[in-house]
Amino acid sequence: MRFAVAALAVAIVAISSSAPLIAFATAPALAIAFWRNAAAVGVLAPVALARRPHEVRKAGGVSVLSGLCLAVHFGTWVPSAQLTSVAMSVALVSTTPVWAALISAVRGVRVPASTWAGIAVAVAGVALATGADPDASPRALLGDALALVGGIAAAGYTLLGERARATVATTTYTSVCYSVCAVVLLLACLVTGADLVGFDGRTWLAIAAMTIGPQLLGHTLINYALRRISATMVAVLLLLEVPGALVIAWLLLDQLPEARTLPGIAVLLAGVAIVVLGAHGRPRRPGQPTNGGTAISPEAIGTT
Repeated sequence: MRFAVAALAVAIVAISSSAPLIAFATAPALAIAFWRNAAAVGVLAPVALARRPHEVRKAGGVSVLSGLCLAVHFGTWVPSAQLTSVAMSVALVSTTPVWAALISAVRGVRVPASTWAGIAVAVAGVALATGADPDASPRALLGDALALVGGIAAAGYTLLGERARATVATTTYTSVCYSVCAVVLLLACLVTGADLVGFDGRTWLAIAAMTIGPQLLGHTLINYALRRISATMVAVLLLLEVPGALVIAWLLLDQLPEARTLPGIAVLLAGVAIVVLGAHGRPRRPGQPTNGGTAISPEAIGTT
């Protein structure tokens, strides 16, 4: 258990570094998103092909759809970290469990009252945080909106990822998913004319750190911790990514959010925690879908 706790602590630090590193890098947002996924594919795909080549061929459309959702997630959230404050970007994208609950409700899955209460609290937190600064620039508001879209896309990635992993191994699924994501982001870079090379050394270092830290190390250690700590506890503790990102942004960028936004961010995170606890705290009825409510896939926890 001690090793699991230590692993989770390292994972939280790893994923907390993502948004500050994005803001630190002087490269187009889409290029950053492409390179971190492409580099991850370079590490994971050879392992998947060597160990389970037959699974790669049968990974299926669900893995492809999950990759498309992940591309939308990165394609919106990464730019948001360069447009608004790191704290706001990470807090808003962390609303993934809220959107997963709403998607489940649309699909006809019963969502408990406590989850609806958490959604209401989270929405109030978003309103409080984004409305706390009347002088917020259009650039910052656009960043906030993109972070919310990134959270919605991550919810789709979460639910689809659970379905895909029911039939294929984690490495196989992530290899296919990240490959699709990287291809879509590459096309987006080519269409928009975003530069893919020519960055300075510190930017390449930041991209490498994002790949090793949040993309590979963070998710790997989360999976290790999930074998020994409940998914509910892991999901709640990973909300510490927000204050973690705030501290790293302060140390790396000398960036602090407006003090008036902090109460709203705290209320938002409290609402997300209520959603997670409400969904996982109730027993599952026979025949109920396992990805109902806000069930969280190990690969989708900490999508940043």
